[in-house]
Amino acid sequence: MLDKANLIGAILAQIIYTIMILIFILRLMDKPKLEHGLGLVLMLSVFPLAYLLVTASSLERPSLYYIQICLMLAFLIIELLLDYILKLDFREIRWIVIIYVTIFFAGTGGMIGVASHAGRGWTISAVLLFLVMAVLSFVQRAITGL
Repeated sequence: MLDKANLIGAILAQIIYTIMILIFILRLMDKPKLEHGLGLVLMLSVFPLAYLLVTASSLERPSLYYIQICLMLAFLIIELLLDYILKLDFREIRWIVIIYVTIFFAGTGGMIGVASHAGRGWTISAVLLFLVMAVLSFVQRAITGL
């Protein structure tokens, strides 16, 4: 039987990837208000991520699991600070973009590992959504510069 935390992690990974895909599509469509609102919805994922982090020790998760969750949380916190609280136009500052993109891909890539605890089907789905998200992120950056 599939553990509750495994299922939450797998579903959360799918939701994060789907939201990011939609955000990139909205950027391509020049819909900043919708993109901003969807970004706020993405911020809600800190709650299930925190739950996964708290339950990890009782489930005897490996150290990598903690790193994967913490990287995703770090990305969300950085996103919240830069885009929503400080409202910085940081995407024009190369060194910040490099750090931001590195943490973005580390966090979202780590969600594949989180999803993998729920089984092969969830892993394959997470990998496919991650690849779509990754391609869209580079396409929208090339087109919009954001």
